[in-house]
Formats: sequence, C-alpha cells, structure tokens
Amino acid sequence: MQASSVADPRPFRVVLAAAVGILLLLLGVAGLRSWRDLETSRHQEESLVQQLERTGASIQALQHRVDLLQNDSAAIERLAREELWMAHPDDVVIVLPE
Repeated sequence: MQASSVADPRPFRVVLAAAVGILLLLLGVAGLRSWRDLETSRHQEESLVQQLERTGASIQALQHRVDLLQNDSAAIERLAREELWMAHPDDVVIVLPE
C-alpha cells in the first residue's frame, strides 16, 4: 500500500464554499442597505424639489408685489386704504358701531 501524500480536498472545498457563501450574503445585505439609502435619498430629493418650487412661486408673488408697490400708485393707494385704514382728506368716513 502506498501512502497518499495529497491531502483530502473536501475540507478545503467546504471552507471555500462557506467563505463564498458568507461573502455573497454580505454583498446582498450591503446591496439592500444601499438600495434603501438610495430610496430615502430619492424621497428627500423629491421633497426638496417641491419645497424649491413653492419657494420659487412665493418669490415670484413677492417680486410682483414689490413691482406693484414701486410702480403702481393705484396699488399703493388701495393697500393704504385696505390695510392701514387711510383716507383722503376730503373723503367722508362713516364709522359704524360694532
């Protein structure tokens, strides 16, 4: 009988298969985590885009009001009468009891 000098390859294959399995499991977990983080970032981006659109609309409305106040004397008079309760000196003001 001859003594075999080559070691049995089965334990090496088992260890190699376990290592590959663990590596694939870790890659899968990392992939799922990255996907979840990506979804969270997409939702945050969508929210920020909506907020940016609302802010842009607000800026446009304020810019329009500034333009009116700078260039339109009728708008200034209307705002003075409505918001500040101002009147011309020759206007007749009737105060009703509450």
